[in-house]
Amino acid sequence: MILQCGNRNLNLETPQVMGILNVTPDSFSDGGRFSDLDKALYHAEQMLAEGAAIIDVGGESTRPGAQSVTVSQELERVIPVVEAIGRRLDVLISVDTSSPQVIVAAASAGAHIINDVRSLTREGALAAAASIDLPVCLMHMNGEPQQMQNNPQYSQPIEQAVLEQLTASVERCLQAGIERKRLMIDPGFGFGKNNQHDYRLLNRLETLQSLRLPLLTGLSRKRMIGAATGQATAIERVNGSVGAAVICALKGARIIRVHDVKATVEAMQVVSATYREGNV
Repeated sequence: MILQCGNRNLNLETPQVMGILNVTPDSFSDGGRFSDLDKALYHAEQMLAEGAAIIDVGGESTRPGAQSVTVSQELERVIPVVEAIGRRLDVLISVDTSSPQVIVAAASAGAHIINDVRSLTREGALAAAASIDLPVCLMHMNGEPQQMQNNPQYSQPIEQAVLEQLTASVERCLQAGIERKRLMIDPGFGFGKNNQHDYRLLNRLETLQSLRLPLLTGLSRKRMIGAATGQATAIERVNGSVGAAVICALKGARIIRVHDVKATVEAMQVVSATYREGNV
């Protein structure tokens, strides 16, 4: 499977690693560490050297309880980083945004993928995504970051709720003129879900294969990892995160969004070798 990303192609026959580059002061794991342009570029270079196929640049934290930012703040944080990476590095650039202005500006600045946790539901976002010729990742989220973890509940099994919402999101995109070949999906681990929801969803992740779209997953250092391993801080959850990434890949995920690139890339190399040799 080849995903066309502007003037670049991404081979999804084997799982690819997306490195997280948060240029925000308040992200849950690395807030403030890469808000300076030089530090952001250095970290992007490091992740590329470790094997990342994609760098995902985000200028608005979506951690539980996160506060929203203005469009101008997000543009000031994201666009210079996208431009600098595009000039310096041979890597695909994803922009993690829900804002239509940022979607359009990121595409003009050289981004290759739009990664929207709100599935293009902000006013103008759907039209903005339709106006550019880039892939878009649609994520399931129950509520908004400010309140999504306040006792999340579902009236049906979580995997069915996620599948239904993503199916509706895909249909909205198709009706707006966004071609199916440009769409990806993300089940949204930790976004309006408790630990029980997250692990049931992980256990039944293959349910989403019925949409026949590339699957992106992001469990890196999240609370669900700490719940299973007993590691209280995000930085201590590397090993558990890699284990979860392997499970995702075995269940069909083709883009794995992570903080710890080197460890995840090596794990994906083992997964890919297993598939390759097993099919000889």
